[in-house]
Amino acid sequence: MSRKIAIVGGTGPEGSGLAARWAAAGEHIVIGSRDANRAAETAKLLRARLGRNVEIEGTENATAVAQCEVVVLTVPFSGHAALLKQLKPHWKPGQILMDTTVPLAASVGGSPSQMLSVWEGSAAQQTRQLVPSSVAVAAAFHNVSAAALAQSGPVDCDILVCSDDDEAKRVTSELAEKISGARALNGGKLENARIVESLTALLIGLNIRYKVNTAGIRFTGLP
Repeated sequence: MSRKIAIVGGTGPEGSGLAARWAAAGEHIVIGSRDANRAAETAKLLRARLGRNVEIEGTENATAVAQCEVVVLTVPFSGHAALLKQLKPHWKPGQILMDTTVPLAASVGGSPSQMLSVWEGSAAQQTRQLVPSSVAVAAAFHNVSAAALAQSGPVDCDILVCSDDDEAKRVTSELAEKISGARALNGGKLENARIVESLTALLIGLNIRYKVNTAGIRFTGLP
């Protein structure tokens, strides 16, 4: 039985990439956006691209959050706190929130590769402060590129999952491994998200220097 997964910011490259991968794996996806029409159009395009009977719908962010047991946050850090504050009335006890946000900024005319200082320690820890304690928070999917998700083949990337909640870690890891080629790894407590988030800046630099857009991370020597 599929679960219902809201992808907040799902019209962007990362969100729509995750939506396509999970819908193809049998999950029921609700794409959220500030603009319900844009979300519905993205869902329509993904259904047409996947070419089979997949469950993808689109609506505005608050409605998406209110109807799903799992929520994935795929928004730029610049709108991160404001959006979470707007969504505060719509959370339900027992929900799992997976945060993919990386606190990055771009120099003038450059790529977003500069890490920003976050008072709480990381974007994920900021999320923990801004949602009810009854919602479990996990940090994941920071280091798998949108370009890799958009391709049809397997991704070449390990997914580090950080959380203080065992069930959130289990569900996030299960969803990570529904992405062909991905391997979920236990990244420890949520406080470790600051380390995982910072790897994204390094990967962006590697992509630029090696003229690719699918650089990922792999850890060796593990069972």
